[in-house]
Amino acid sequence: MQPFELSLTEASRAVRARELSPVELTESVLARIAAVEGRLGAYVTVAADAALAAAARAEREISGSGPRGPLHGIPMALKDLIDVEGMPTTASSHVRAGHVAERDSRVAERLGAAGAVLLGKTHTHEFAYGLTTPQTNNAWDHSRVAGGSSGGSAVAVAAGGATFAMGTDTGGSIRVPAALNGVVGLKPTYGLVPRTGVTSLSWSLDHVGPLTRTVQDVALVLSATAGHDPRDPASVSGPMPDRFPGGDLRGLRVGVPRNHYFDRVTPEVEESVRGAIERLAELGAELVDVEIPMARYIRAVQWGLMVPEATAYHERSLRATPDLYAADVRILLEAGELTSAGDYLRAQRARTMMRDAWARMFDGIDVLAAPTVPMTAAEAGQETVEWADGTTEAVSDSYVRLCAPANITGVPALTLPVGHDRAGLPIGMQLMARPFHDATVLRVGRVYEESVAGAGRLAPLAA
Repeated sequence: MQPFELSLTEASRAVRARELSPVELTESVLARIAAVEGRLGAYVTVAADAALAAAARAEREISGSGPRGPLHGIPMALKDLIDVEGMPTTASSHVRAGHVAERDSRVAERLGAAGAVLLGKTHTHEFAYGLTTPQTNNAWDHSRVAGGSSGGSAVAVAAGGATFAMGTDTGGSIRVPAALNGVVGLKPTYGLVPRTGVTSLSWSLDHVGPLTRTVQDVALVLSATAGHDPRDPASVSGPMPDRFPGGDLRGLRVGVPRNHYFDRVTPEVEESVRGAIERLAELGAELVDVEIPMARYIRAVQWGLMVPEATAYHERSLRATPDLYAADVRILLEAGELTSAGDYLRAQRARTMMRDAWARMFDGIDVLAAPTVPMTAAEAGQETVEWADGTTEAVSDSYVRLCAPANITGVPALTLPVGHDRAGLPIGMQLMARPFHDATVLRVGRVYEESVAGAGRLAPLAA
């Protein structure tokens, strides 16, 4: 096994045991990027020289005073919305051409303090306003979409081009590409990981979180990045996960949705996810049927919040340089100008009602288990999907449909691989819990992951 093939947890153990140096690990990952990047397009910028210098510094530090923690000397990537002092933050947009960050984002600052080695910036759907990341190809089948908007981060991790990566999630933008590329992704509780220095799409829905190869890897990154930041008005100082136990699932109640989450999904997705849920029962969990409250309002609330907030953020540049935006993003931003204040306030009110209803739902369960997305990776350029009930749905609407509730309600949501379709493409299961119970979804995900074979493997088509 080559160093780039190691998961974060494996690489960290090897570095701390002095069996692998940060320089050797970083050189291996950089070589992997050079070998596959031409086919994948995961990165906007690869800062190879800076990464090797940081790895050499980490190696000296570890040899001297020992490792700061599990991320010390581990190469990682940041979505190109996350500021790093002196580096471009383009949001994969011509609008941001030439923009260089003046200071670190809080996430970059915390990862730097933990000793992580920055490889570079990964592609996003322009300003995170989309679910495909058209610049990037799926790691399992290069003719298919990577998912978005954190597509570059997911593909880099799936292909061995980063040991871990950070993304953002406003309507599924961590979980969708993680599911489509067979990696693990966490949208933490709203406010748990600060967004200071991260380009916003929709401030009341935005989250920052990790994409990794295993659930244990996610726990390590979350521990380093979570915590209150006074510069982020949504940041919380309340309870945060400080331990992520394994063990069995005896006494845990897993909710199985009767509605919404298994409506209009492919048979292969349903079979794989229901099989994974049954596996949770075999591991000791009690399965409880639940009704998803206010399901008919999910799409209206998501778009009613996101569209006007995104347009407000882009108001000045949209009027000054509209032609610099990609057509799909510009249309959405212009549509936001037509949203009335009354519509926005009604969406806010509905969100409050939905949060309350979900809180009551979680009174009867500990975790909700469901598909992450209703289908595997679409062909590049595919615009719609035809469902068995005769309905036609936009691909982007399909991908956001099952992820949006966790953004609206702010609950933690973890996706992890649970199978493959007939074409060999990955299928993801989503685990959700009440706010600040991130450790619960990580515990369930870790126990499931340890019970099955093949967790953490790289995408074979990227080899």
